[in-house]
Amino acid sequence: MILTLVKLKALAAKRKELRQTLESLAAQTRSEKGCLESSLYQRAGDDADFLLIGAWESREALDDHLQSARFSVLMGAKSLLSRPPEVVIHTIAKSSGLKLRTTEWSAANATPTIEST
Repeated sequence: MILTLVKLKALAAKRKELRQTLESLAAQTRSEKGCLESSLYQRAGDDADFLLIGAWESREALDDHLQSARFSVLMGAKSLLSRPPEVVIHTIAKSSGLKLRTTEWSAANATPTIEST
């Protein structure tokens, strides 16, 4: 799996326009082949800071997205930014989680038993 994180900082007067562009982009990207997740977040307390998170089945799926007309919309939005976007790409070979055994939660303040999965 490939995880992408794109941090964007809007110009003060362009926050609303950037948010609308990013919301549309995230929604459309979800339908692309190989896209597992495409979500937009806005920082609490600073509505000019945005985080676009994507998850992809493979590097090939991400590369197809990066070559798409849809991605070029994001590149075209640079006039709405106060600084260049920060982009981080993580390749995840394996993920694990935690399993909470809720049957042992007898009181609201009880400590749950946690097992690695």
